[in-house]
Amino acid sequence: MPSERTEVQVRPGVEADLKALTDLYNHYVRETPITFDTAAFTPEERRPWLLSHPEDGPHRLMVATGADSQEILGYATSSPFRAKPAYTTFVEVTVYVAPDAGGRGVGTLLYGALFEALAGEDLHRAYAGIAQPNEASTRLHERFGFRHVGTYREVGRKFGRYWDVAWYEREL
Repeated sequence: MPSERTEVQVRPGVEADLKALTDLYNHYVRETPITFDTAAFTPEERRPWLLSHPEDGPHRLMVATGADSQEILGYATSSPFRAKPAYTTFVEVTVYVAPDAGGRGVGTLLYGALFEALAGEDLHRAYAGIAQPNEASTRLHERFGFRHVGTYREVGRKFGRYWDVAWYEREL
């Protein structure tokens, strides 16, 4: 019997994914402190984000789908770390998994595909900020060789309280 892990496919994100990706992200906007966005987006508002992640180059969008249903189970991105030219060989990475797809290895598959795609790029390090607490995300990042480099204390305010963000880095 195949494991659930084999029922997931990972591919580059495309414009046809925009609504499903927006819906997934909006779950985290509305329900969690995982992102510090506080208002849900329309797909049209998220279009520039999607278009900023082409199928090649250092800024990628990888999407996990069910092999049969093509339902979006999660996504991972690499985005510019900072806007200044000296930062062009650095990326910030993130992964979002659908609430009903947790514990199936989707995040691991997404990061595996993302880092494989980035292997040929002129990149030096990847960074990830993890709103605390988030043990699952911490474990995922450590599994991929990220190490904790510091924590910004009470750096974001959402749901009436302040949240810490732990920063992790990985050589590429």
